[in-house]
Parts: sequence; structure tokens; C-alpha cells
Amino acid sequence: MGPISVKFPEFIRLNDLDNVIVLPFGGSSGEGNGVFMLNGDIPPGHKAASRDIAEGEHVIKHGHPIGAATRDIARGDWVHRHNLAARTGTGASAPRLPKWEGAKSSMPGLMGGSFMGYRRMAERPGVRNDLWVIPTSGAVNGELRSILGNYGKPYWISSVKLLEHPLGGSDPREDTGTVAAILAGLAENPNAAGVLLVGLGCENISLSEIHSRVIGKDLNVMKLTLQDAPDCAGSVCRMLDELAAAAPRVREKFPVSQLCVGVKCGGGVGYAWLTANPLIGRFSDYLVEHGGAVVTTDASEMGRALDAVLPRMANKRAYDDFEVLYRWFHDRSAARDRPEGKISPQPDGTPGITTPEEKSLGALEKIGGKSLVTNVLRYGEGAYPAHGAQIAFAPGDDAISCTSMAGSGCQIILFATGGGTPFGSVVPTVKISAVTELKERHPGWIDFDAGVLLRGESLDEAAERLREHILSVACGERTAHEKKGFGEISIFRG
Repeated sequence: MGPISVKFPEFIRLNDLDNVIVLPFGGSSGEGNGVFMLNGDIPPGHKAASRDIAEGEHVIKHGHPIGAATRDIARGDWVHRHNLAARTGTGASAPRLPKWEGAKSSMPGLMGGSFMGYRRMAERPGVRNDLWVIPTSGAVNGELRSILGNYGKPYWISSVKLLEHPLGGSDPREDTGTVAAILAGLAENPNAAGVLLVGLGCENISLSEIHSRVIGKDLNVMKLTLQDAPDCAGSVCRMLDELAAAAPRVREKFPVSQLCVGVKCGGGVGYAWLTANPLIGRFSDYLVEHGGAVVTTDASEMGRALDAVLPRMANKRAYDDFEVLYRWFHDRSAARDRPEGKISPQPDGTPGITTPEEKSLGALEKIGGKSLVTNVLRYGEGAYPAHGAQIAFAPGDDAISCTSMAGSGCQIILFATGGGTPFGSVVPTVKISAVTELKERHPGWIDFDAGVLLRGESLDEAAERLREHILSVACGERTAHEKKGFGEISIFRG
């Protein structure tokens, strides 16, 4: 990914290789940028050719082809469905991927930057000192809510969170292993200073199975079966007290190499491809360069951006695992008659997106332009000890995706949004607005405004402010959803 360069605020080139520019506010016939003039009116968010493009030639955006010209396009012409088409159709079976030829770039793990976190016996430190109560059955949610509402947490505990979900009572047996995997993964998240696993006693999801997955990993974990507890409230509170007593009480200094950050763009992303995603990508490159890890769940989006994704696989194992994951999502979409990469005339509220390739490349901006993909993770599998960019199993649903990343050990999630959402995951979720108007309309939802890039602030300046903000969150500054006291999970069921 090349730097965003702005001739005037109205014209943005996302990559030096691009042969189109984007007009976030639109343009009128005859307007120019000193190099060429627009040949007609262009709607906000749409593309104009920055040079002549011959029929059949690739149209380049984000540094990669987004389709082919269906007729000659003159410099200054509007580029959209009337003269641009996707390069490939969507078939019932996934296309065969080319042979892996090795990564084309690499990034050293450097030391630099720090944050104040909580030491853990296992793996990375936490950026919060929470107690997490994880039920194995939705039948105990209400009882646990009642108990926790009367529990007084010790002062050194950041919060006590109940990870409610509706599963466990009558799930098909084939789902139980998947649910157990993500609940065990969440129990290992470093933000949890202590974890209490709570079962009813007759649910399909085995409390003992989840406990066996995490026992012996130097975690502060206990389990309780409510049907066997004569005093449920007393038992829960005593165990929480015991877990809290074993938790650290002060923050310590750690290098940024100990951070694992999830990156996500939500539905209704608006101008996120122009602002929030490239900004998050700049932080992703920074974190990976300094030895940290970045996790995304966009395998279902990446199928139309293989030209950009495959050269970034750091090793043959990651390449092979990605192929399995990509094919699984492709086949799942085909079986549901929802072709992978299918877009509507105005997909996700995003003006000017013409092809699935264009949509996928925009989503890929979140993991930066230089970071190699070092690992492809199964559902609930931890991202440790690998660094670099990693792809976790999950579809694009906001809550399911963020839960998967938290289950892989992300201490913080960066969430790009154009339409706006109050959603917050069980880990601190930094909401980044694509446009300033969203920040102004819903200040209680948004933590950082990427719309400044449309008002003239440089990517370098905004990226430095975002980096400082993320490190502040890692040191304890609460996000918008944390100030309201909520954090949610949602479990994938196939």
C-alpha cells in the first residue's frame, strides 16, 4: 500500500500504482487537479481515470486490479459499472490457487514503544485486569446476572464480565466442539486476570472438557457446577474472591511486541476504504514491524483479492491453511446461494464500489501493506507465540468476528465503521469513524475520527495520533463502550 496523497481535498489516490483516483465529495464536469479535468459529473465516493485506459486493460486501485475496462476510458472519465467489470465470475466451486512461490517481502521484528499492562503467568500481558465469568449453558445466564449484580469487586480488578450466550441447552452434538473451542479460547485471553467457568450440570457442552483445554496453561481458572452448589451465590462470590486474590494489583511496563490487536470493518462502512481502513493498516504495519501481532477474520472477503493476499503468505503452512479456510467459506456461501464477494449497487452503504475485487482490496487495507501473514488460526486457536498478520476463522458478522479475535488472544480490537454502531466486544474495542459527521452524530459510540483524512490531515499525522490513542487504551484509558459498562460475545454455529 502506497501513501495516501491528496492533490486537493477532493482527489485521493490510494496507491502510487493506481490508474484511478477517488473523489470523496464528487466533482463537476470541467473541474481539474492541475493534471487533468473531469469529463462529466461524478458522484461522491466514485472513481475517475487518472490516465487513458484501453478496453480490456486492468483498472488499478489499492495497487491491484479491481476489474477490466469494458470499453476505452479516457483520462477524467467516470469509472463505474458502465465501463468496468469484475475480472472473474463466481462459480459453484472455488478456483484452484496457484502454487506457493514464497513471500515477496519481509519485516524484521524490532523493539520500540511500550505500554503499561498486567503481567500474566502465561503468554502476553493483559491490558485489563478483568474477572470473566463464562457460562457453558444459557440456562445459567439469569442466575449469574443476579449474583454478579450484588458482587463487590476488589479495587484492583478492572471489571467483572459475564460472557453471556444462549447455547448449551439443546445444541446438536456436532456443534459442541466448536463452542467448547471458542469458550476455551476466551478463557485464555490475557485481559482475564481470572476466569470462572460455570455450568448447570446437564448441558451438552461439557464444563470438564472446556476446563481440560485450559488447565495446565498457567491460567487463573476455576469451575463450578450450579446443580451441585447448595449456595450458588455464595459459591460464585467466594470463587471470584479467590481468583481476584491471585491477580496482579499493579501495571508494569511491556514492549509493544507483547500486543495482539484485532482489526475489523463493520457493515455500512461508508468511506472506511478511504480513511479508517488505511489508517488502521498503518498501525498494523507499525505493530508488526515492532514484533507484535495483528489478527483479522476476513478470509471470506479475501477470495476476490488473491493477487494481493497470496504473495503475503510468510510460509507454506500459512498458505495451505489459508487455502483450506478460503475454500470452506467459498463452499459455504455457494451452498447458501450467497456467492462470495457478491455486492449490491451500493454495498454496505459504500458509494462508488464497482466490483467484488474492489470491495475485498479495501477490506484488506486493515492489515497494512507490508505485514506478512504468518499464521491462519482455527476457531478459538491462540495467536501466540507468532507475530505478524494472522487470519482467524470467522465470518464477517461483527459480533462473531470480534469474539473469534478475542478467542485468539487479541487484547484490543480496532473497528472501522461508516454507518456507526454502539457495539463493543468483551475486549476494548476502539471504534474508528470513517467520516467526521459520524463522530459528531454519535460521539458516545466513536473513539477516533478517521474522517480527518478527508479534511486535509495527512495519513502520517493521523496515524501517529491513532498510535498514541491505542497505546493509551492499552495503558487503561477506557473506550466508549467500556464507559457504558458493556462487552458482548457471539458464537459461530456454522
